[in-house]
Amino acid sequence: MTAHPAGPVTEATPIRFSDPLPEAVDVVVVGGGVVGIMSALYLNRIGLSAFVVEKGRVAGEQSSRNWGWIRQLGRDEAELPVMMEASRLWEDIDAKTGHRTGFKRTGIMYLSSSEKDMEERLRWLDVAKRHQLDVRAIDGDKVAELVDTGPGGKRWVGAIWSPTDARGEPWVAVPAVAGLLRDEGVGIRENCAVRTFETKAGKFTGVHTEHGFIAANQVVVAGGAWTSLLLRNHGISLPQLSVRSTVMRTGPMPEMHTGAALDEQLAFRRREDGCYTVSALDAHDLLIGPDSFRHLGTWLPIASKVLGQTRFLPAAPGGYPDAWGTKRSWTKDDETPFERCRVLDPKPNSNRMGVLKRRFADRFPTLGEPDITHAWAGMIDAMPDVVPVVDRVPGHDGIIVATGMSGHGFGIAPGFGKVVANIAAGRPTGYDMSRFRFSRFTDGSKLMPGPAL
Repeated sequence: MTAHPAGPVTEATPIRFSDPLPEAVDVVVVGGGVVGIMSALYLNRIGLSAFVVEKGRVAGEQSSRNWGWIRQLGRDEAELPVMMEASRLWEDIDAKTGHRTGFKRTGIMYLSSSEKDMEERLRWLDVAKRHQLDVRAIDGDKVAELVDTGPGGKRWVGAIWSPTDARGEPWVAVPAVAGLLRDEGVGIRENCAVRTFETKAGKFTGVHTEHGFIAANQVVVAGGAWTSLLLRNHGISLPQLSVRSTVMRTGPMPEMHTGAALDEQLAFRRREDGCYTVSALDAHDLLIGPDSFRHLGTWLPIASKVLGQTRFLPAAPGGYPDAWGTKRSWTKDDETPFERCRVLDPKPNSNRMGVLKRRFADRFPTLGEPDITHAWAGMIDAMPDVVPVVDRVPGHDGIIVATGMSGHGFGIAPGFGKVVANIAAGRPTGYDMSRFRFSRFTDGSKLMPGPAL
């Protein structure tokens, strides 16, 4: 299986999965991103037949455009037990793919430039202690041992460090897991958009795709930034918005840190190819569309805590999930927005390139401003409280939603994939799932935002 050598999967990536549609399965999985692929993997392993339909390419959107962090550090406390299992599962999955995911336990570090920032970081240690997670507070001298900034380079006052956290290469990892899924007998069809769901007497009976009907008892909607649009066509409202995040790849450079780290402005991760994946923490843009106004009441009370330094842009480009001209309703016989935009491939924010290069050089003056060889962007499926929805849809028998990973989905996907499989099978998940319930936006609960990073 050929992977993109430097960055994300795009519509130009050749189709790799074109299995014929089955007449019937137990569960149709909508979305060939990391959450959908992992859900299908564990559905199959517990004995439920599954088939994955993807409108464009496996990992074509945020699943190959993220930072590649497999992170327990800094998680929302409700997510942490799921993430701890996900970390173990990644190790097993990597072995079963022949170590083709780029998985390495090289640690993740949250760096602090001031004592005040360090105090804020230290608060999360109580969460780590409650879950017996190996996370350490380290001083500036220890940071200097782990992050070589060179003569005259940045001196951080300290950090919290999770040495067992890991990294992966998203554009390699997710297609590799899809290959494993197929080897285990599960079909995948790219360039195959789901148009509508079929129900009879209020019970889910299957999906209409652009290439035909698949009968099923259940559907898992793991469509990332497109999930809300698909659900809306079936009368289901979900207050999900899409935030554009810009990421860049440097040219090859000496190793100044083997893992991943961030401070208040810059995130960086060592890559398998000897380069670094880098991003500015303020390189996020909310592209305003109808859903921004429709869900304003849900988002507004906590927007300042959740969106932080996010810029607001006046309109999403044509064809985007929340563009002003995007269709909101259609039938099984209509061409859908999913077919008109096979892969959501937003342009990166080029204005951030100079800022990012200067920030890098300020921290690593001996390396100087890096050569940026590739830049890309992804649309993060964001929820108002920065935690996902992983639940059955109340009042809609047979529909399970796994979305709104809010930029944290790559690492936790195996854990939530296993959760989805257990939900579909009617088995206990092993976790308190109340934080991730669908109804939290309508049952009068006060939304409590989780950590954005």
